[in-house]
Amino acid sequence: MSKVPNSMRYIDLPTPGGPENFKVSEGPVPVPKGGEILIRVAAAGVNRPDLMQRAGKYAPPPDASPILGLEVAGTVARASGKWREGDRVCALVHGGGYAEYAIAAEGQAMKIPAGISMEEAAGFPETYFTVWANVFQIGRLSAGEWLLVHGGTSGIGTTAIQLAKAFGAKVIATAGSEQKCAAIRALDGEAINYKTQDFVAEVKRITGDKGANVVLD
Repeated sequence: MSKVPNSMRYIDLPTPGGPENFKVSEGPVPVPKGGEILIRVAAAGVNRPDLMQRAGKYAPPPDASPILGLEVAGTVARASGKWREGDRVCALVHGGGYAEYAIAAEGQAMKIPAGISMEEAAGFPETYFTVWANVFQIGRLSAGEWLLVHGGTSGIGTTAIQLAKAFGAKVIATAGSEQKCAAIRALDGEAINYKTQDFVAEVKRITGDKGANVVLD
């Protein structure tokens, strides 16, 4: 069993505001319970909820870690289930990602594919896990079907477009400006400007009155 220290460094936010309010603090390493793994963090993703929480505009769930950070990449320091110490993983975490160690449910972690850096992998979980679960596992999107994505230039939106196209689906996405619509087209999606177009009518036109098979809103 690899040695895990009793204390760790983490990014603290004493008062809400800009990134200049962050400071490095020291605290205890979290202890995983049954069904959880402890990850030695190499990189952490930055998401909109992090920015909102940092600004004091978003309160995390009462049972979440007070430390910011919802997705990480690193190596397993304490294993559970199928995981072994030293495995390279990326994971969704219930807060606590901006630290040297973080806890994740064993089912919320994924092995990092060969050739993917820790920094790249840290940006996977929040968007790719969300899209995969909703569009493919729940929505059952298949090749040749139409996916309608509202907010096509968000992190979730751009991920949904790329994954759907990779699996052979056709994509329509909405956005609120011509610049954003151009970004959607650059990803090979059909774009609708919801501020100047009736998206219902446009979806019918693009799909030949068939409509979308799956909608991600």
